[in-house]
Amino acid sequence: MKVILQQDVKGLGRKGEVVNASDGHARNFLFPKKLAIPADKQNLNELSAKKASEAHKKELEKEEAIKIKAKLEKVTLHIKTKAGENGKIFGSITSKEISEGIEKEYKEKIDKKKILLKDQIKTLGEHTVDLKLFEGVIAKLKLIIES
Repeated sequence: MKVILQQDVKGLGRKGEVVNASDGHARNFLFPKKLAIPADKQNLNELSAKKASEAHKKELEKEEAIKIKAKLEKVTLHIKTKAGENGKIFGSITSKEISEGIEKEYKEKIDKKKILLKDQIKTLGEHTVDLKLFEGVIAKLKLIIES
């Protein structure tokens, strides 16, 4: 029997997939626990409409990420911090500080988890930081650390 999975089912498939399940397994386990629904015409049409809607939303998010990338690659973020005589920073610059700086100066909210730091920033001067805004959309932000 063909069914549409409503949740991930171990050994059978992921949410939103149309899979073949034995009649007994579907009737006695999947349907009562609301893990799947029958794959009839109406349900298949709803599934395809939902997938099209999700694809459209992802496309809009990607376009927005590309706009933000274009904006952030043109600018330079300045962060002031305390440093010693030889140009070493007390502590290091974190992704949270970079995120707050972007939001404060350029009014763009970037999650600190999307800021990719190869290694800790512990010196004054110019640095380049990668921002993963979306799948396949990575912006390079110029960052100047000054005391």
